[in-house]
Amino acid sequence: MMEINFVTSNKNKVREFKEILGENAVLNHIALEYPEMRSDDPGEISRLAAKQLAEKLQKTVICEDSGMFITALKGFPGTCSKYIHQRIGLQGILKLMEKIKDRSCEYISAVGYCEPGKEPLVFIGSEQGTIAKEIKGEYGFGHDPIFIPEGSKKAYGEDAEVEKHKKFRRRAVEKLMGFLRH
Repeated sequence: MMEINFVTSNKNKVREFKEILGENAVLNHIALEYPEMRSDDPGEISRLAAKQLAEKLQKTVICEDSGMFITALKGFPGTCSKYIHQRIGLQGILKLMEKIKDRSCEYISAVGYCEPGKEPLVFIGSEQGTIAKEIKGEYGFGHDPIFIPEGSKKAYGEDAEVEKHKKFRRRAVEKLMGFLRH
């Protein structure tokens, strides 16, 4: 069976990756904080992190960077989602959106993959949606309680099986798995 070394300090992402991978691979979690470059492009962040981590650990690794990009806020919070979530939280984002009619947004996930001594690859997954007018539900993590995926009336936070239904990260991981199978 295929083994994947996933470097992250986010246990929620580990749980979600395991759900996505199912029986297709064994996920080895490497709990490690690492510095991330500042960029508006999650692919660029994942590419550099994967390269640095593969060289540091001397093993093939994956890492993931994601963000929610709100159209009316010119892509804010974007790749700074974690930082903004810690500072102003979901209520702060909703406050910024109070009088805004265009509530469209995009969730983007970039999975970086690198083998030691080689160039990194990045697999992107995205999902369109809208920002809810209030926090909905208690499931998932991050922005899930305010993100309503396209075609749904419910936020991910209202979905007890959110890891099974969340598409943006699943799409990126499925692209990675397609590459690894060939």
